[in-house]
Amino acid sequence: MRSAKRLRKQIEGIIEQSIGNVSIVVEINEETIISKNSEREMSSASLIKIPVIIAAYRQAELGKIDLEEKIVVKPDHKVGGAGVIQYLTEGTLLSVKDLLTLMIIVSDNTATNMMIDLIGQETINQFNKLLGCKHTKLERRLMDYVARDKGLDNVTSASDMVKFLKEIAENRFLTSKSSHEILNILTGQQFQDKLPAMMDLDHVFVANKTGEIPGVEHDVAIIRHNDDQVLITVLIDQLNNQFEGKQVIARIGKAVYDYLIQ
Repeated sequence: MRSAKRLRKQIEGIIEQSIGNVSIVVEINEETIISKNSEREMSSASLIKIPVIIAAYRQAELGKIDLEEKIVVKPDHKVGGAGVIQYLTEGTLLSVKDLLTLMIIVSDNTATNMMIDLIGQETINQFNKLLGCKHTKLERRLMDYVARDKGLDNVTSASDMVKFLKEIAENRFLTSKSSHEILNILTGQQFQDKLPAMMDLDHVFVANKTGEIPGVEHDVAIIRHNDDQVLITVLIDQLNNQFEGKQVIARIGKAVYDYLIQ
């Protein structure tokens, strides 16, 4: 027989062995199983792409942007880091929805910056506040080292990330159609070496988004099995070994998976 108390103790044991500073929230069927350092503001890394896609779909619902609009990728759009657009032919034409998809499933930084420019930084931050997110701020475009050196960074918290996941799963502000499309994009995630790494994905539904920069490893996910739904956010910083951070997140994911399939 499964036990939420046992799961909490398992996760606490994994966290205690972490070499980094862990912030975590695990909610199962709206019950908080564990919440630790959940209000701690930290670098979002690529998790900032979650509020960007939510804001994009909200703006589409309001008629401010068109998800089917085609945008030409220009040389000055391209930035380094994660993603594939930087390697594509100049003049490539991609729809807004294509860009949002690439932003999520391969964490494309060029696509992200194009979406930030289209939606507007202030619009994204305003919608974050509407969702009740206290710690999430988009302060700069991705790979903008000049802004970073001025002290501007994109930040979030574990508790805020759960609010974003909840909006996708339960659509308080978005329509059910928008929520379904975002969830479908998240299920195409190509980076599965953290929360889903030790799960049998034939047995559970996982929609996740990772984030990483030197010293930081994150993953957030909506996990479903039968009638159970899990919202999980694991954010780790102050790491001196990226692989060990990934392993901590994967072990937490496995503990949740084992609990669900019991």
